[in-house]
Amino acid sequence: MPVEAAIRIAMGIEYDGSAFHGWQIQDDQRTVQGQLERAIGRVADHPVRVHCAGRTDAGVHALEQVIHFDTRTRRSERSWILGTNVNLPPDVNVLWARPVNPEFHARFCATARHYLYRILARPTRSSLLRDRAVWVHRTLDPDPMRQAGPDLVGEHDFSSFRALGCQARSPVRRVHYVGLEQRGEVLELRIGADGFLHHMVRNIAGVLMAIGYGDRPVSWVRELLRVRDRRHGGVTAPPQGLYFLRADYPERFGLPQREFQGALHSWFDVCPWDTGRTVWNP
Repeated sequence: MPVEAAIRIAMGIEYDGSAFHGWQIQDDQRTVQGQLERAIGRVADHPVRVHCAGRTDAGVHALEQVIHFDTRTRRSERSWILGTNVNLPPDVNVLWARPVNPEFHARFCATARHYLYRILARPTRSSLLRDRAVWVHRTLDPDPMRQAGPDLVGEHDFSSFRALGCQARSPVRRVHYVGLEQRGEVLELRIGADGFLHHMVRNIAGVLMAIGYGDRPVSWVRELLRVRDRRHGGVTAPPQGLYFLRADYPERFGLPQREFQGALHSWFDVCPWDTGRTVWNP
């Protein structure tokens, strides 16, 4: 009997990172990759190795992480989705599944990645948002943060914004846009780039928050880009406010990805906040 040729399946995944020790499989730790490989393996009836668009740290969430895996098992898209979700815990979920060309790779074929960082700025903490946004009780002025944002846009050496243990071969990345949206007591920082270094978004958030507090001048972003030294950078912001929004891919792969530009507000509306928007170089 002939052996079926392997096929490649792509999936869109959302997850609440609060109870995960990050994306990557670790011994004796609960991870997103571990849960997915276990669930998909049951549907495929064989072990699978899952690859993602961008690894996330412990406590970081995803609205549409993209993954792929190879299998010789034939299932309908509906069966991959429903079968996997039945075997997943409630804090991780498959949104869509689709067979893709074997040349597709969730990480290496991505042309851009997008992140959101949410900051709750008020005197008291929030029970509802405790794992959905980072809480700060100091006064945070968004205006100097907006002024500093455009200095990050473009191709730069982001050595001052990478984790000391970052293993990326090059610290150079191209940031496409940086945006700040204020919704009542919540500030939402959005950033898109061709790729990100380890802790790059959280370090950017930490620098902009220091500027918003008035601890540092607006020019600090330009200075950090100039010195290219993480030791001169700010505090790494906590992971709770960070969301992997999506990755972009060439149209030829035909991925059924969601658009978050108009729908993001309704996704986050757990409170009736007023909305006001300011965007830097979108």
